[in-house]
This record gives sequence, C-alpha cells and structure tokens, in this order.
Amino acid sequence: MLWALFWTFFKVGLVSFGGGFAILSVIEHEVVSQGWLTPGAFADAVALAGMSPGPIATNSAVLIGYKADGLLGAVAASVGMIVPSFLIIIALALFFYKSSSEKFMKAIFYGLKPMVAALVLYAAYRVARNGQPLLGLNLHTLLMVFIFVFAVLGMAKFKLHPLIVLSISALMGTAFFV
Repeated sequence: MLWALFWTFFKVGLVSFGGGFAILSVIEHEVVSQGWLTPGAFADAVALAGMSPGPIATNSAVLIGYKADGLLGAVAASVGMIVPSFLIIIALALFFYKSSSEKFMKAIFYGLKPMVAALVLYAAYRVARNGQPLLGLNLHTLLMVFIFVFAVLGMAKFKLHPLIVLSISALMGTAFFV
C-alpha cells in the first residue's frame, strides 16, 4: 500500500503544472480508481485541504495517504508528491549553475531581471488601482505608496533585514487601514 501511495502521488507530482487546483481532477481519478476514497470522501478531503495552510495538492496527498494507510500512508503520499518537484528544481539548478557563465545565459538573465521588476510593479499598480477613482490617487493609495517607499528605502539604504521591514510594513498597514 505504501508503495502504491508513493508511486501514485509521484506520478501526479511529476505532471502537476498549473497549481494544485489544476491537478485535482487527476488526483481524484487516481484515488477513486484505486478505491482509497469515494468521490464524496474525496470532495471532503479537498475541502479540508483547501482550508489548511500550504499547497492544496500536497495537503490532499497527506489527507488521502492518512485515510488510506495511516501516518505512514500520509508520509508516503506527501513524499511522492514532493519528490518530483525537488528533483526537477535540483536538475534546473545544476543546469543554471553550470551554464551561468555562458554569455547566452547571462543575456537571458539580464533580460529577465527588468521583466520581473515590471511584473512586481504592475502587480503593485493593480492593487493600488483596484476600485479606486482617479487612477487610484487618493489617501488610501498614497499611504500604500508610503509603505512601499519605506520598504524599499529600509532595505536598500538602511540595510534593514527584510523580516523587520515586513513586520513594520504590516504594523503600518494595520495602523493606516484598520
């Protein structure tokens, strides 16, 4: 049973692209066809997994493994779900480490840096603008910009630890918006 749980969730983890919700139908098919859960019990497991902190697919694997074979089943299923991602990340890290000195790879990374910064700034703009009049220019948005500037200056100029900046930003958000 432990090997079946591990192997089933290893295969699921290997093809889990698009996030946990995208793969739930594959997990349901595997789990129901193996007879580990009924469709109703699977729906209950997904509801509980969705309320738990962490990725829903991994949380589902833990719950399904536990229902199927107790604590060892939960471990087997969750390890099976996590190992493929771990191996892929290790392989990519080795590839990038070995090829990072090549001119082509450096050019790719130089192109990605401003794109990532643009995505972050665009996300901040969308959050600031969401539901706000006049392109989001009001007191609410100005306070968010103040927190943003504090965070950037705190880390860049004053070399504050990111956790300190995060904590102070959270306190400022609480003070400003509650």
